[in-house]
Amino acid sequence: MEEIDLKELFDYFKSKLVIIGIIVVIVLGICNIYTILTRIPMYRSDTTIVLVSENQNESYNSTELQMNKNLVGTYSEIIKSRKVLEPVIQNLGLDYSYVELKGNVTVASVTNTEIIRIAVADKDSETATRIANEIANVFTTEIQKIYKLNNVSVVDKAEDSMKPYNVNYIKDNIIYLAIGFVLSCGLIFIKFYFDTTIKTSEEIENKLGLTVIGIVPKVEKE
Repeated sequence: MEEIDLKELFDYFKSKLVIIGIIVVIVLGICNIYTILTRIPMYRSDTTIVLVSENQNESYNSTELQMNKNLVGTYSEIIKSRKVLEPVIQNLGLDYSYVELKGNVTVASVTNTEIIRIAVADKDSETATRIANEIANVFTTEIQKIYKLNNVSVVDKAEDSMKPYNVNYIKDNIIYLAIGFVLSCGLIFIKFYFDTTIKTSEEIENKLGLTVIGIVPKVEKE
């Protein structure tokens, strides 16, 4: 493998800074256009519910606490069931199928608590908020029918999100800049590595060990 002179390589890169800049700008432009055309901004709203004592007039004992902890996983699955989501679609008049809405709903339990967080993603911020709050309402009603329990209470209602959660132009452009820089440097290095032509008299003396006696200047035709 041919040895690479680091100083020569550095000087070569310095002479190609304009090309590097052009490639970076081109990559940045193409990636941003692709992002704008293909990425749909999505807004996320979430509401939280908590499992409480069924009898509001009595203290919350350890038995009810353990029962509610055991029900958290079950309740999380019921939230995404047809029994809950289909009434939500009907109540709000949504242009969603059950499968589509289920894919936009995320349910997670807060570790070591009886709190369940329901998050809904949608192209419209207000719609996401309405869906999240309606899911909590319908779920509370259905639990009373299924388990004959009244142990669900809303902690925080969903609110409109001001900015999409899946769009971060600053982060994206930093990544695109890095891609453009790496790509341009890679192309220039490949050109440098496979370019075996002699360009200066110094290269002849350094690479071939010959003494340059004279140089024939290049004459441009008029």
